Amino acid sequence: MKMKALFVATLKWAIMADRFYYGGQAVIEGVMMRGRKAVVTAVRRPSGGIVFNTQPLSPLYTGRLRKTPFVRGIIVLIEALVLGFRAIFYSANVSLEEEEEEISGGWVWLMVIASLGVVVALFFIVPLFLARLLDAYLRSSLAFNLVEGGIRAVIFIIYLWVIGMIPSIRRVFAYHGAEHKTINAFEDNVPLEVEEVRKHGKAHVRCGTSFIFVVLVIAILVFAVLGRPSLWLMGLYRIVLIPVIAAIGYEVIYFGARHADSALVRALLSPGMWLQGMTTREPDEGQLEVGMEALKKTLEVDRAEAEAKSLPSITSTSA
Repeated sequence: MKMKALFVATLKWAIMADRFYYGGQAVIEGVMMRGRKAVVTAVRRPSGGIVFNTQPLSPLYTGRLRKTPFVRGIIVLIEALVLGFRAIFYSANVSLEEEEEEISGGWVWLMVIASLGVVVALFFIVPLFLARLLDAYLRSSLAFNLVEGGIRAVIFIIYLWVIGMIPSIRRVFAYHGAEHKTINAFEDNVPLEVEEVRKHGKAHVRCGTSFIFVVLVIAILVFAVLGRPSLWLMGLYRIVLIPVIAAIGYEVIYFGARHADSALVRALLSPGMWLQGMTTREPDEGQLEVGMEALKKTLEVDRAEAEAKSLPSITSTSA
């Protein structure tokens, strides 16, 4: 009863606090939630219990740049990669009962750079070369970029389909569904209990899958404006402009999150929501519990941080 009362008090604090969008990502047998000043990763041990890892956020992820339009999109991209890899490494160690082992920052950044290299090659350079094979049949820059964008989208869908066949990834996708259901329930201001959270959908407008879809569309428009120069220059554009495209994409998703009640906005973002059907699965009760506990812990940390600094708990509904 004391724990329930503590959570109710924490939920009331979160609802009264300054507007903030909670969210996170799925990891191996767990969920990572990003709070105002800390990130919490909850992972199910092989023995059945849930273990938590709480890490303070760098000022880079909480300062003024994180709130500056367009710049924040680049910061969020860096944040998602770095925090995501740290959470995945931690969850992997927990699954091996080795959660005390630390992953150095150098290894994290190495994985981030390597992952970005794979993304650039697979989703930007390969589509460019494949579209180039049809260059003789594509008379305009718009036609060329539409074909290239279509190839990019097909590669992305095939990629999701292939990894979705891997049993361990399917479990991660189920935790992804648990994370979304938990956030949807929280934003509807309902108790974070299994039966209540289960009723909510496993798609969310701020999902990374939707963000990637928006990036794919924006890339077509940006590259079409730049025309059809030499092959090496087009390849260079597709590398150096990724931060710009990501920044624009984040602003679209951010706008969509703030205007989710609009029928027009929902229609524009519906393809990305549809794609989430490939990256989320219906979670079981245990997976829902991990998602809920991750968010509860994050809210408790935020509330304790606010009370320690004697911050007033006022203003609009949290999301």
